Amino acid sequence: MEFAKLLKPEAVKVLTSASSKKRLLADVGDLAAFAYDLNPGIVLECLLAREALGPTGVGHGVALPHARIEGLDEVVGVFVLLDKPIDFGAVDRQPVDIAFALFAPENAGVEHLKALALVSRTLREPSICAKLRANPDASTLYAILSESRQQQAA
Repeated sequence: MEFAKLLKPEAVKVLTSASSKKRLLADVGDLAAFAYDLNPGIVLECLLAREALGPTGVGHGVALPHARIEGLDEVVGVFVLLDKPIDFGAVDRQPVDIAFALFAPENAGVEHLKALALVSRTLREPSICAKLRANPDASTLYAILSESRQQQAA
C-alpha cells in the first residue's frame, strides 16, 4: 500500500474555516466529494456515525477519521491541515491540526486495515508531522506524504 494509490493530490487541502469537529468532518466530506465524486452528506453521516463509537483523535494533534462508504470501489483518503487546531476529543486531549480521513468500501477487509496502518505509522513520526505543519501548501503536503513512506521503506 502506497500513499500515491491512497491519496490524490486534489484530496489534500489546508483548511482555514474549521471551527469544530463537525465542521471539520463536513469539510472533509466536501473534499471527498470533489476528489472522489462521493456524496458529501453521506460521507459526513458515516464519519459522524463512526465518531459516535469513539473519537478518532489519536493524539499529538492528529486525527484519523474513517468510514465505510457504500458504492466505493477502493480505499481512498483525504488529508487536511488546519491553520488553527480544534478540539477533537482526542485520547490525549490535545487539539487536532492534522486529519487524514480514510474511506473504504463496505466489504473492505485487509485493505482498509493496511491503509489505516500506513497512515497511522506515517503520522506517528514527529519529523513528518513537523514537516507537514511547517508547509501550509497543498502540493507540498502531498509531496511530503507521498515521499515519506518511500524513504522509510528504502
